[in-house]
Amino acid sequence: MNFFDTLKAGSEPERQRLFAIPIIQDALRGHVTTAQYVAFLGQAYHHVRHTVPLLMACGSRLDARREWLREAIADYIAEEVGHQEWILSDIEACGGDADAVRHGRPHPSTELMVAYAYHQVDRGNPVGFFGMVHVLEGTSTALATHAAETMRGALGLPPQAFSYLSSHGSLDLEHVAFFETLMNRLDASDDQGAVLHVARMMYGLYGDVFRSLPHGAALFDGGA
Repeated sequence: MNFFDTLKAGSEPERQRLFAIPIIQDALRGHVTTAQYVAFLGQAYHHVRHTVPLLMACGSRLDARREWLREAIADYIAEEVGHQEWILSDIEACGGDADAVRHGRPHPSTELMVAYAYHQVDRGNPVGFFGMVHVLEGTSTALATHAAETMRGALGLPPQAFSYLSSHGSLDLEHVAFFETLMNRLDASDDQGAVLHVARMMYGLYGDVFRSLPHGAALFDGGA
């Protein structure tokens, strides 16, 4: 079994627990409110804005043995620049307050998820960061592919309210294929173990972000 398949199999129980979260199941059926969708976008902004800094930090901490991975990170950075601004535009298209989100604080669950990623890059094995990539790209692809159109019809929002989520359907399918190639090149057991460990942890941490989203139609205020 190649490492990408090992990664998927080794983190499948955690993945199943994430997708069993009620609000994700509701989103897949289109049973969400605009307020809940805007809340999701708000928390997405607060972790997506760290994607490029995290990639930069990860690349800077790789040794010469993993230069090929640093080069791949440069490609990731080129793809990810500015995605947080897409999210703010979607919030505005939903009638939300993008400035409040930009200047607000994330929910503690989002803050902890991001902090854990920095901790792994700074104090652990930086290659472990790709466990977070695996979780976020795989989850966003599933939501974009199966939930974006359903939610758009259910909420009656314009297409420009789904630019971030919809774009990640086709975009992340390409990213997942690229990611699979990278993971199958990892041949050191410590690197593989770090990626798998972070993936398992991230499914739980990202799940907590979804669990933090408001229930009902309470307006989201962009803060914790």
